[in-house]
Formats: sequence, C-alpha cells, structure tokens
Amino acid sequence: MNPTKVQRDKVVRLTDLPNIGPAMAADFELLGIHTPAQLVGHDPLVLYQRLCERTGVRQDPCVLDVFISVTRFMAGDDPKPWWHYTEERKQRVTV
Repeated sequence: MNPTKVQRDKVVRLTDLPNIGPAMAADFELLGIHTPAQLVGHDPLVLYQRLCERTGVRQDPCVLDVFISVTRFMAGDDPKPWWHYTEERKQRVTV
C-alpha cells in the first residue's frame, strides 16, 4: 500500500503502519513492540541502536529512516514514505 494512503484510525497491527512489512514488524517485536500504539514516545535512534545491539549487526541506515517515519506518524504527522526522512537522517545522525 502507498504509505501516504494509510489512515491512522485504521492502524491496528504493526503491518498496518506506513512502510512496515512483515520483516520490519518482526524487528519491532524483537524490540518488545507488538502494537503501533507502543511506538508513541519512542526515539527512533534509540530503537535503531537497540535493534543493532539485539541482532549483533549494524542495520542498514534506511532502517532508521523507517523508524523515524513510523514514530512520527504515531506522534500525529502525516504518513510519508520512509525515504522522505533520508536527507534529515544524513544531516543529523551518523550511523
């Protein structure tokens, strides 16, 4: 589904979120996040760092872009494709 078409009031499962498929949903579950509501208030960089630690692998930086997109969406922002946040991530964070 086009990420910009996601309707917040219809988001129930992690895979209902913009930019989240089964693999990313599994990553969130590895972090103890099982519902979209649990993302509220989370820092995407902290989530990214925890995922790297839990998996023992440096995750692709685009994972951080996805984390930014869904935490912002759950905070009330409009849904956007994950790549919308790539330039911001590159300017603010070195991963």
